[in-house]
Amino acid sequence: MNTDKKRTARIRKILRTLYPEVKTQLDYETPFQLLVATILSAQCTDKQVNRVTAKLFKKLATPNDFSKAPLETLETLIHSTGFYRNKARNIKNCAGMLMEKHAGEVPADLEKLVKLPGVGRKTANVVLGAAFNIPGIVVDTHVSRISQRLNLTDNKDPVKIEFDLMEQIPKKQWDVFSLHLIYFGREFCKARKPACPDCLMNKLCTYTGKRS
Repeated sequence: MNTDKKRTARIRKILRTLYPEVKTQLDYETPFQLLVATILSAQCTDKQVNRVTAKLFKKLATPNDFSKAPLETLETLIHSTGFYRNKARNIKNCAGMLMEKHAGEVPADLEKLVKLPGVGRKTANVVLGAAFNIPGIVVDTHVSRISQRLNLTDNKDPVKIEFDLMEQIPKKQWDVFSLHLIYFGREFCKARKPACPDCLMNKLCTYTGKRS
């Protein structure tokens, strides 16, 4: 793993140049809606999640609504996001726990969030960063892949990658850096066909599968 701070700073500068304005691509109005949308985004594109939640949140909007909704109804409403049975069960149980233990409010605390059904560190950090402005490194498939290709980590475990990046990136930039890598992964550093010849990161990249 290359922990050269000057090199990491160059990577961050290139990403800022490419993407001066970044934010989560999920549509939401409340922290709870963002929590639901993030759970739905597993194995699904943000665009598809937004199409689903545009209708979903008109019928169900609050933890109370979701906790009382029949599981079959919720499964039908989120069916097109994939893995709908597991997601519906997690969202319904998550809403129930929020009502029971948090007075229907999403806690702005990582340790409390990850105790909710269907909520891991990635989902928790998305919610904390976007809804509460609490810094966190979000390790999704893009962040995992690119941080390895750029030799910012030699780990494959998401939690270990998260902590590796936390050591190299200033805390106030954790959320922005994660979003930068997500944007970059969608446009250039794709899993199967990375656009290496057109990539501004080419000379800094250690990826052995680089395309000429």
